[in-house]
Amino acid sequence: MEKIEKLKRIFKKEKIDGYIIPKNDEFFGEYVPEHNDRLNFISSFTGSYGFALVLKDKNYLFVDGRYTLQASNQSGRIFKIITIPDKMPRDILKGKKLSIGYDPNLFTEKSLFIFFGKNEFKLKPISQNLIDAIWKRRIIKNNNKFYLLPNKATSENYQLKIGKISKYLKKKKSNFLFVTASENNAWLLNIRGRDTKFTPIPYSYILIDQDRNIKFFCNLKKISSSLRKRFKKIKFLDVRACAKTLLGIKKKKFIIDSNSCSIFFKYIINKNNKILNLQDPIYFLKAIKGKQEIENIKKAHIYDGVALTKYLFWLKKNFYKKNITEITASQKLLKFRKKNKKFKFLSFPTISGTGPNGAIIHYKATKETDRKLRKGDIYLVDSGGQYEFGTTDVTRTISLKNSNNRIKDIFTRVLKGHIAVSNFKLGKKTSGALIDSKARKYLKQVGLNYAHGTGHGVGYFLNVHEGPHAISKRNKINFQKGMIVSNEPGYYEKNKFGIRIENLIYVKENKRGIAFENLTMAPIEKDLIIQEKLNKNEKNWLNNYHKTVFKNLVNSMNKTEALELEKACSAI
Repeated sequence: MEKIEKLKRIFKKEKIDGYIIPKNDEFFGEYVPEHNDRLNFISSFTGSYGFALVLKDKNYLFVDGRYTLQASNQSGRIFKIITIPDKMPRDILKGKKLSIGYDPNLFTEKSLFIFFGKNEFKLKPISQNLIDAIWKRRIIKNNNKFYLLPNKATSENYQLKIGKISKYLKKKKSNFLFVTASENNAWLLNIRGRDTKFTPIPYSYILIDQDRNIKFFCNLKKISSSLRKRFKKIKFLDVRACAKTLLGIKKKKFIIDSNSCSIFFKYIINKNNKILNLQDPIYFLKAIKGKQEIENIKKAHIYDGVALTKYLFWLKKNFYKKNITEITASQKLLKFRKKNKKFKFLSFPTISGTGPNGAIIHYKATKETDRKLRKGDIYLVDSGGQYEFGTTDVTRTISLKNSNNRIKDIFTRVLKGHIAVSNFKLGKKTSGALIDSKARKYLKQVGLNYAHGTGHGVGYFLNVHEGPHAISKRNKINFQKGMIVSNEPGYYEKNKFGIRIENLIYVKENKRGIAFENLTMAPIEKDLIIQEKLNKNEKNWLNNYHKTVFKNLVNSMNKTEALELEKACSAI
């Protein structure tokens, strides 16, 4: 409470009635360095998405359905938890003549409009971040160098990609593209960095014009002399020079990224230039993986499948003999992954939840919440790795000798939804919105549902969550050859259990058009399936999937594991 009182004491000086604190920093990435996690500092909420609204008399924490339970547990004592989009900040502030402060470096115009809209209250940009004014912390300097991907890792060289952007700018009659999403800069130049814990992104901004001239803004300590030599035509500038550079440009046309261009930069550009109503084209180009990238991603999923499958065999054999907890279980999984030299680091914090903790969609075990894996429960593990070269994300729900028929019925319905997504007949105009209802169909038959999308796009040795496509109620982006998406229906019962089955799938071209094909290689828990509730096509899908898993993993197993794999992948 003391922190919040300190923050509120500044309100009078700034002539405001409230302040908004987002999760993101100025680079708008999903994972924020600890010293920039202002939302965690003020609210104790550790989830990857959310924002706080602190008013003089009340504190609100806004999260989506993935985090409602977690936010209540972590922050519910001091903050009123609101699930968006069910209720928005604009609903709470409606009719109130208040002045709400915010840091213009940490918000986009789009996000403020979505959440706050137009109303009687006033949104006031404040140049100094008010959390920084009360948070005395040590900033950990990260000078890890950016590096160029080898040619064998990419389907197109960076000159070709720059050519595509130049062509696009000419076609749209735009002088500049200002790229503010670091992952898009990584894609454009085939570079990577280590600026966040789980994603190999290089924190940076890029300004590119029609003639392929590029200004690259970053922490210059991250640019090695060898990288400069490789990019002789690129001008590397300190990130602090970005605003001044933009201020010097006049009477030009710009394309900016509405998802990651801050209000601060947008206002600077808008002052003397025209911003075209177009999106950064890199999102769409990046979403379509080339032949070489798909090949590398397939290899990464086999490496990952070996580690996860060996772990699951170990777990099922030992959970009732040894004292295995959620934390020690996730540590063991990391050890299995680390055995592969191509493994770099995790692609997100491992979700390792058993019993009631499995019902928290993005659960992270702590010393206080860490549960022992017990006979009769089910265990949900959602994890992934960054490999050379590929990003994985997989969820398995495991029976710890569970005999509950209701749980088995729900698991079977989740599996039927998973198979329906995988088998969905794709056309040229198939979007995620069309597919999402199929995943929920069998749960809805018995009045059940889940509070998250069915699938998210995945990057290539980049972000584990990456658009613009997704399988969700509102996503209208058409699936195209080379796109990767997760397939992860689930069900969560508060204080009881959680179920999710997740594979990554990609859009493959065949003689009849396009279809989804599985990338993830790990057995699906047969002990939780009520076989009579699967029809012939669904059984065929499962048997064929397991046949492929067996073929891809068996050579990496020892004799005992090979026998266990044969059993786990046997036909039903």
